[in-house]
Order: sequence, then structure tokens, then C-alpha cells
Amino acid sequence: MATDYKVEQGDHMVKIAAKFGFGDFNTIWNHPNNADLKKKRENPNVLFPGDSLHVPDKKQKKESKPTDASHKFKAQRPKLLLKLVLKGIDRKPLANTKITLKVEGDSFDLTTDGNGALQQKVRPTAENGKVFIKDLAVEATLKIGHLDPVDEVSGWRARLNNLGYNAGGKDDPADPKVKSAVEEFQCDQKLDVTGEMNKATQDKLKEQHGC
Repeated sequence: MATDYKVEQGDHMVKIAAKFGFGDFNTIWNHPNNADLKKKRENPNVLFPGDSLHVPDKKQKKESKPTDASHKFKAQRPKLLLKLVLKGIDRKPLANTKITLKVEGDSFDLTTDGNGALQQKVRPTAENGKVFIKDLAVEATLKIGHLDPVDEVSGWRARLNNLGYNAGGKDDPADPKVKSAVEEFQCDQKLDVTGEMNKATQDKLKEQHGC
């Protein structure tokens, strides 16, 4: 049955599609009723709590097969492709580094590429994970699907923290830690140092963060 769904913290389109039994999130994301949200958010996996999403009726798929033989049908099970880029305290990529990724009971031994990047398919409903870098004795916590859009204070503050700029834990543009982190980022990126998260700074932050 079609419904209007309010996005919650930690939601993304792959997770929402799995929740409602859709094998492909595009069936929901590309629905005409979601055109305004699609234009506003652009990235289907970076939504904001309170966003309204129309979930259409599921269409029954029919297959014609002869009745005098057995047939196998394979259900499409959605997966979430988790992409990470690991950097050291000097903000340089941790290239060709062996890590262990643990996501809610699943464990993966992986190696970053020359740019410090890696990717792994995980369960669509996964929210919590950890990255272990044994050689550096480092452990990092992941909150999958919890990144807010870059034009929200919570979104750009989280990106600054992810990139190694200490923006603290307050979603307040006037907070001294937040302003200092913005200024440091602007300086590093050769932008006008204003301490304010203007459009040019948001665009550069999104570029450097990857989403």
C-alpha cells in the first residue's frame, strides 16, 4: 500500500527500500512524487530527518513458464555499497593499508588502494561499524547513514570532523570550535577566510569529503 514516509536519522534510500520490500531503491527515488526531494537532496543516500518520501505500491511481477517443468526464481536482495577513504593525522591517504572492517556481526579483511580508499557491500539496514588499523593501533567508529546534507549545520560540521578539523560536537555556527574549524578548512583550501560556511565553502567541503 502506497504511503508517505518521514525520513529518520540513519535512513538512506537503500535502507528505506529494504524496509518496504523493494529490491531497487530507484523505484521509490525516481517516483514523480519524489521529484522535489530528489532535486533538493541530489544524493539518495544523504537525506535529512523529517524529509518526506512517497513510497509507491509494489507491483507484482509476472513470469510465464511451462507448468511441466521446475523453475528457479532468484529474489533481488539489495546491498549497500560502503565507501571509505582513510587518512592519517597529516591528512594524507593511508595507501595500501590493511584494515579490518566490522559491521554488525560481519567482518571483512580489506586493503586500501593507493588513494587510501576501499569499498565493501554490507547489509542495507546496517548502521554501526568499526575500522581497525592494526599497524597503527587505531580504531574508528562508523555511523552508517547518519551523515546529514552539507547545507545543514549538522552535515557540514560532521564533514569537517571526518576530515580531521576539530569542529566539536555542537551544531552551532557561532561556536568557537566550529568557526575555527571552518577558518582552518578555508585557509587550507585557499578560500576567503570568513569562518562562515558559505556556498563556496560548502561546495569545496563536499568535494573534499566525497559526498
